[in-house]
Amino acid sequence: MTDTALATGTGAASAAETGSQQVSAAEGRFAEAALDAHKRRGLQLAVRARWIAMPFIGVLLVFLNPAWEMLYYHGILALLCLNGWFISRAGKVGRSRMELFLIFLDLLIMTVGMVVPNPFASHEMPVAMQYRFDNFQYFFVILAAGTMAYSWRTVIAIGTWTAAMWLSALALAWWFAPPFPGLTEAVEAAFGPDLLLAEFFDPNNFVVRMRVQEAVVFVLVAVTLGFSVRRFNGLLMSNASLTRERANLSRYFSPNVVEQLSQNDEPLKQVRSENVAVLFIDIIGFTRLSAGMDPRAVIDLLREFHGRMEREVFRHHGTLDKYLGDGLMATFGTPVAGTQDATNALACAHAMRTSLARWNRERAKQGKPEIRAGIGIHYGEALLGDIGANRLEYAVLGMTVNIAARLENLTRRLQASIVVSETVAAQVKAELAGLDLLDGAARHPDQEVRGLDLPMTVLAWA
Repeated sequence: MTDTALATGTGAASAAETGSQQVSAAEGRFAEAALDAHKRRGLQLAVRARWIAMPFIGVLLVFLNPAWEMLYYHGILALLCLNGWFISRAGKVGRSRMELFLIFLDLLIMTVGMVVPNPFASHEMPVAMQYRFDNFQYFFVILAAGTMAYSWRTVIAIGTWTAAMWLSALALAWWFAPPFPGLTEAVEAAFGPDLLLAEFFDPNNFVVRMRVQEAVVFVLVAVTLGFSVRRFNGLLMSNASLTRERANLSRYFSPNVVEQLSQNDEPLKQVRSENVAVLFIDIIGFTRLSAGMDPRAVIDLLREFHGRMEREVFRHHGTLDKYLGDGLMATFGTPVAGTQDATNALACAHAMRTSLARWNRERAKQGKPEIRAGIGIHYGEALLGDIGANRLEYAVLGMTVNIAARLENLTRRLQASIVVSETVAAQVKAELAGLDLLDGAARHPDQEVRGLDLPMTVLAWA
């Protein structure tokens, strides 16, 4: 291999790699946007769930212990609701230290509220009794709400942090909280040698084995939910890819065709022949019109023109095949044949002419020159399918396409805005849906069309 060939091959590989990286980057941005939207909705749902759950728990606490001292726990529930709102404001895709801190604060508020004795309580009891009220189960509410909005790692972190805080609080309480005198001895005297019952009923006993069990079960549930969230995120990424593909389809096909394609299992790359209507539209005298214009103004003009014409194509169930500088090519009956393809094509041409007239009235008020366009339509057999090797493009090929392009050029000679073949008119009549579309047409027989051996008859509208 020569050095030149090697350099060429290396350059091609590098270009291919760069293109692949650009596609991957675009897909990554799309997926990240989808994840961000998902997380925003998830955080909103989590906050709403919290605002519903916390008042419900507040009512439940009053039912369990109808005393004024329960207002202390209502204050803790209010703090959790407020912190949930802060979390919803700080949440974002990726790592957020503020979000993690607020989640940590969430769990800390819960732990302190459950472990530290109520300062407004009218009676005093051993700290170990705080662990006997089965308050740990309320952590599952926070964990369940977390699965709506957080990443799988954060859900697992909630599980491990909760377990660590719960066991740390247990160790501190066991070490620093003094036992109530006489209670342990009274229980031992009541149950005698049955140490298990004595341990269970002793108000001073933390029943460490049960506390460890609570923490371990919570971590296991958090890990299970975390991997469920991870699987859900994978499905979300897959759905984001499908949404991106559907959005790309909608750039070329009308919404109803996109809907059909999304539900169709037949691959487009199967080459086949089909009768279709092909439409070309082009700005007349564009070179002369744009000669004295600023390049940005030219781009704005083309965008406005393409946008208006594209809307009419989609509105009439057509497919945008390609932009052609100052014009475009559209097909009707692709990728799925319809029952009114020729009628839709001719209706689209008339709608384009009307849209152009409306636009010219707006331009006249602004002192801008008139935009004239020629439209050519032909109906006939064409070859449909994907072309290309690495980058596939859905294409419509054949003499029908060439004749439609020639008819568009014929608008200059006939001083017409729309020129269609007699075949189009015959098909419109056969479809019986838009006979009035043929009104006002001038018939021009024996027209020479480049590429055809015999002249053809065309219909034209001024």
